[in-house]
Amino acid sequence: MSEEQPKALSNAEVERRAAQLTGWKVAGNALEKEYAFADFASALAFVNRLGEAAEEQGHHPDVFLTWGKVKLTLSTHSVGGLSASDFQLATSADRLL
Repeated sequence: MSEEQPKALSNAEVERRAAQLTGWKVAGNALEKEYAFADFASALAFVNRLGEAAEEQGHHPDVFLTWGKVKLTLSTHSVGGLSASDFQLATSADRLL
């Protein structure tokens, strides 16, 4: 049994799903969000939790980590846009706070 390949969402579907998220913005073919933390250790702990969730979901974000800040960029490169997996991981990231 093979895994179903992700499909790019329509612009209307991207807008609908993005409206259900808090603090995320659609930037071209990606979702982006910055999270603020009190210090580097807190930001790193969040990235580590996110890494576990990403591995479980089989979908991996671009992560920028610096003192007190984490920026995530989500997209599905294989479809050249956003897929349901991007929105699932965005929701997971928000729940990990």
